Amino acid sequence: MRRTAAITGVYGYVPEYRLTNQELEKMVDTNDEWITTRTGIKERRILKDPTKGSSYMAVQAVEALLKKTGTKPEEVDLLICATVTPDMTFPDNANTICDIIGINNAFGFDINAACSGFLFALVTGSKYVESGMYKKVVVVGSDKMSSIVDYTDRATCIIFGDGAGAVLLEPNEEGYGVIDAKLRGDGSGRHFLHKKAGGSLNPATVENVIAREHYAWQDGKVVFKYAVNGMTSTMKEVLERNNMAPADLAWIVPHQANQRIISAVGEYSGMPEEKVMCNIAKYGNTTAGTLPLCLWDYESQLKKGDYIMLTAFGGGFTWGSVLVRWAYDGAERAEKH
Repeated sequence: MRRTAAITGVYGYVPEYRLTNQELEKMVDTNDEWITTRTGIKERRILKDPTKGSSYMAVQAVEALLKKTGTKPEEVDLLICATVTPDMTFPDNANTICDIIGINNAFGFDINAACSGFLFALVTGSKYVESGMYKKVVVVGSDKMSSIVDYTDRATCIIFGDGAGAVLLEPNEEGYGVIDAKLRGDGSGRHFLHKKAGGSLNPATVENVIAREHYAWQDGKVVFKYAVNGMTSTMKEVLERNNMAPADLAWIVPHQANQRIISAVGEYSGMPEEKVMCNIAKYGNTTAGTLPLCLWDYESQLKKGDYIMLTAFGGGFTWGSVLVRWAYDGAERAEKH
């Protein structure tokens, strides 16, 4: 049997501060009913400390993951960080995380694929394991979206939260782990979901800061249509390629962008609502953090041998689906949180 990259542990981290819908009512022209109806979000976690960036949350998740799996920092071969909100444009978050934790026998790099970032990083990390090059690869998704959210724009500020989640990948020859994937991209989507300024095209100036161009912006209706189609079409392709039907899946793990998108993906698959992972009500959209945070929240319900489908859609556009066969009984390792 071929070597695969199995997920052998998962851990998540979210800041303590809860930004509720009621608090947002005092900041912008909105209300709890409007937010809940359109997004399904009740609260989101915010990293309030201005001296801490997305790497801080990643460090919390990765340190706890290593402790949980009995992995020494020096045993890690590679760390990949998915993020659109790195502490700095350079150096990358990954090597900052490695330095803080003491992962000193490895190298690291960041992946920027917006909300699909963790998915892309997971597949990339799995290839290093499948090839036999590395035995322990950490994949972490971490975003401090509050740093690029315009809290005067009710269309976006209600959606995003801060958080991080990490998994450990190790070689497996019993058929568990990352089985198959379909990843896609369409650069024309940059017109509908982006952060306009701050890159080499539009470097920071007084003018574009005043114009609030350093915040995330999206055309929600266009993104919704593309997201549902992108996630469902890649799920279908991966299932057909592996001679499987939606009924063969124990869980669908969709990117937590919007409750309506999550519901649409579930309805397409014919999966009962209770088998579609959803924690958007308490975390909001944490971008690269949503998928590992779902796995962390639902770990106790995952059983060895379960087939799960992770799917995501992000700015750019980027999207895809990954089929994973779960490698351990989560109830034996999950902790209360």
